[in-house]
Amino acid sequence: MLRSGVLILLLGAVIALSQGIAYDGYKVFEVIPRTQEQADFLFELSKNEDFYDFFALKKIPNHVARVMVMPNEEENFLNALARMDLPHRVVNENVGRTIEQEFQMRKMMRQMMPFNGQGRLTTDRYYSHEEINAYIDDLASRYPTRVFVKKVGRSFEGRDIKTITITNGDGRLGKNIIFMDGGFHAREWISPAANLYTIDQLVENFAENADLLLDYDWVILPVVNPDGYEHTQTSSLARIWRKTRQPYKYMGQTCYGADPNRNFDFHWNEEGASSNPCSDTFAGPKAFSEPETMIVRDLMHSLRGRGVMYLTIHSYGNYLLYPWGWTSDLPDTWEDLDEVARAGGDAIFEATGTVYSVGSSTNVLYIAAGASDDYAFYAGFPISITMELPGGGLTGFDPPASKIDDFVTETWIGIRAMAKKVVEKYPTERVEFL
Repeated sequence: MLRSGVLILLLGAVIALSQGIAYDGYKVFEVIPRTQEQADFLFELSKNEDFYDFFALKKIPNHVARVMVMPNEEENFLNALARMDLPHRVVNENVGRTIEQEFQMRKMMRQMMPFNGQGRLTTDRYYSHEEINAYIDDLASRYPTRVFVKKVGRSFEGRDIKTITITNGDGRLGKNIIFMDGGFHAREWISPAANLYTIDQLVENFAENADLLLDYDWVILPVVNPDGYEHTQTSSLARIWRKTRQPYKYMGQTCYGADPNRNFDFHWNEEGASSNPCSDTFAGPKAFSEPETMIVRDLMHSLRGRGVMYLTIHSYGNYLLYPWGWTSDLPDTWEDLDEVARAGGDAIFEATGTVYSVGSSTNVLYIAAGASDDYAFYAGFPISITMELPGGGLTGFDPPASKIDDFVTETWIGIRAMAKKVVEKYPTERVEFL
């Protein structure tokens, strides 16, 4: 049990963390539960977000959990592991120092490889939200019959949020839609990178992927949370930021942002979400309190009757997850969801040997009420999948630039396989919605 005597100190540390204070002295541990009792213990420990940031955790034994621990809690944490006889190792002695080194390297790479807003992007570095918008605008100008960009709203801090619609240019109306998004969580940079690669494959490599666009159009929102995403790129102090950036008052402090993937109005603020504005899983003061989630909601509803697959890209953990996330119960059509998700996982394994765990969010990972995939399924998308990409770098959320190409090309193999299965299962002329 955690000592109550450190609660005030730790609460202050959490509030400071929510405002972007450096991670100097924070350590990252890997812990391997060998029994179900140990796995359950770690799962209960992970609910203490005031103390720990679990980057990776499964509810079953023999899977590595990765957790960042603040300096003032380390002794208590190690004592708890010892009582449970949990094997562990330190994988980083000082998160703050490592992040600063990586931040300076990425800053130098951006200066060495600027993007002028025209032409194809490379997989040599991560791109800013402004650069991403410039890239899709350029695609629309170069492929005016196949690519359409639309401003669908603005973030809390006033950044333009845009979608790109990709077609085969035949002018046929009423096709089914695959709706894809990413960048929900600010620190998950590989998510927008995977979306950009998908866009590149559908547009620039059209001939190789024409089958995916024959009866389907794709609508892609590359970055749902541009304010948080840009915040993580401003300095090393903000690199592990997760939420949006709307300020909320709490206990005399200002804590920023809500978790956009807990902010949807379907079992909102139930288990797996927090009502504490300083928590990484803060559900917001009400459902759809964040302009960014309202935009995703409105897009989903605008696609009703045509939207067949919703695919949201996150990291990390090698998961292909489907509803429900708010309960361990399965929807009546879970076998359809499972078939599509497994098509992606099987294709990746066959091509690269990377293993993805497939199943409902709650049963494979943990309960997370108020998430976008549950809402999309509830709103009428027969297929709704969260794809959690493999981890890399210090925290798992920051694969080095040298690994981007490997990650996004592997991810595309899975996305393409799932899309092919969807096209096969749901021909345009036979899709029915209640």
